[in-house]
Amino acid sequence: MANHDVYADIGVIGGSGFYSFLEDVTEVSVDTPYGSPSDSLFLGEIAGRQVAFLPRHGRGHTLPPHRINYRANLWALRSLGVRQILGPCAVGGLREDHGPGTLVVPDQLVDRTKSRAQTYFDGEPRADGTVPNVVHVTFADPYCPDGRRAAIKAARGRDWEPVDGGTMVVVEGPRFSTRAESRWHAAAGWSVVGMTGHPEAVLARELGLCYTSLALVTDLDAGTETGEGVSHTEVLRVFGENVGRLRDVLFDAVAALPTTVDRDCLCTHAHDGWDLGIELP
Repeated sequence: MANHDVYADIGVIGGSGFYSFLEDVTEVSVDTPYGSPSDSLFLGEIAGRQVAFLPRHGRGHTLPPHRINYRANLWALRSLGVRQILGPCAVGGLREDHGPGTLVVPDQLVDRTKSRAQTYFDGEPRADGTVPNVVHVTFADPYCPDGRRAAIKAARGRDWEPVDGGTMVVVEGPRFSTRAESRWHAAAGWSVVGMTGHPEAVLARELGLCYTSLALVTDLDAGTETGEGVSHTEVLRVFGENVGRLRDVLFDAVAALPTTVDRDCLCTHAHDGWDLGIELP
């Protein structure tokens, strides 16, 4: 289980590029009732805030989106004290004005995944013998309003005007969309398409955590562009070109988030009126 000598109140789920240059980083291994998270958690300090970084795909990008243990990841973060999470991710743009280099802070989400465990409250016995109740969490507004405000303010402070709002559709992966799928997503009015934003967001809500997505557009999705389609190489190139300023925005957003004791957003009331049947860390 968690080492209680370490603590963080903010979590960042993303790659090592977001913490590798910090001078003082503590690596912590965490076990959970749902197995092991994607990797160790890496703790550091930013603007006086204690932050836990978790490589979503593991070091070396060894986990495809559908094999990430999302339940273990979110549980591990909460067990260290994390109550607010920033989730940067790479996405494809579904609108011509959402080209590579666009930063989107979505306010809605559509789930088109197929095989991912996306609840803690399924009534199934856990390895320790405890049984969670069946709980239907409110999810009409999937992202934290306070976190979104902090992210938007941080981006504007870095002269990177973000797209304020929009819908992220999350697909199973690891393949990219067909042109027909991409055109379908765009015709529905959705903004960007990614592979990892769900079930992260709903699991965070089930744990009473604030979750904010910062979606970096690395390409126009297959139905929007007219070339040969999205390539992994191109995605990595554009992400690499923008990771520095995305990191700056993330760190400024960390500084702008409310303190844990000042949280009073919709996320903090996710459990109101419910008997969860299990004890949260």
